[in-house]
Amino acid sequence: MSNKSIELKIENSVAWIYLNRPEVFNSFNREMALLFQSTLDNCANDKDVRAIVITGNGKAFCAGQDLKEVTTPEINPGFRKILDEHYNPIILKIRTIEKPIIAAVNGVAAGAGANIALACDIVVSSEHGSFIQAFSKIGLIPDSAGTFFLPRIIGFQKASALMMLGDKVVAEEALQMGLIYKIFPTSFFYEDVMTLAITLAKMPTKALGLTKRLLNQSMTNNLEQQMAMESKLQIEASSSNDYFEGVNAFVEKRIPEFKGN
Repeated sequence: MSNKSIELKIENSVAWIYLNRPEVFNSFNREMALLFQSTLDNCANDKDVRAIVITGNGKAFCAGQDLKEVTTPEINPGFRKILDEHYNPIILKIRTIEKPIIAAVNGVAAGAGANIALACDIVVSSEHGSFIQAFSKIGLIPDSAGTFFLPRIIGFQKASALMMLGDKVVAEEALQMGLIYKIFPTSFFYEDVMTLAITLAKMPTKALGLTKRLLNQSMTNNLEQQMAMESKLQIEASSSNDYFEGVNAFVEKRIPEFKGN
C-alpha cells in the first residue's frame, strides 16, 4: 500500500484516482486536497487518458473534511483557505476537464465527499454506498458546490430536506431519486466500473467533452443561448476525426475506432 494520500493507476486509457486515507475514511487534509488537484491536472493533460474514475480505498469513498485538521490550531488552514484552495478548485477541475469522469462510490460519501461525487459526470455506487449531507450535524452549511448541483439533480424540496436534516441516503434510495446512474454488486464493483470506464474511453471522447461543456452551460444559459452554443459546438464536433470515423464505420457496417480527436 502506498503512503500517498492519492494513488493513480492508468490502464486501458482509464485513469483510476484512489482517495487513499482509509484509516480516516478518506477524509481530506490539505496535503490530500492539493495532491488530488495535481493528479486531476495530470490526467487532463495526458493524451493517453480518455476517461477518469474517482474512488476510495478501504470501506469509504470519502468522509469529507478531516475534522482533526480543522480542530488542531497549529495545522488548521481555516475555512476560507479550505474552500478557496482545496474544494472549490477540485470541483472546477472536475467540471472543466473535457473527459468523462466517473465517481465510483464504494462506501460512504459524506459532506464534501458526497458533493465531489455529485460533481462528476456519472455517479455509480456499490450496494454499500451511501450519501450524507453531513454539514448540518456540526453547524455548517453545504459547500463544494452541493447547493448548486443537488437541487438540480433531485429537486429543490428533496435537496433542502437532505441538507437540513442530514439524512443518510443508501444506494437504492439514491438510485430511485435520480442521484446516481446505477448500482453495481459489491462483489463485482470494480470490474463493472472498469467495463463502464473502458466503454467511455472507446467512445468519441472529443464529442463527450463538448457535451460536458454544453451541460455546464445549460446551468446558466437561456434557451436561445443554449441552442446557439449547440450550433457552435456541433460544427466543431462535425469537423473532428471521430465524426468522419463514425460515419465511415456506419456506412461500412463495422465497429468504429475512435481516437478522441
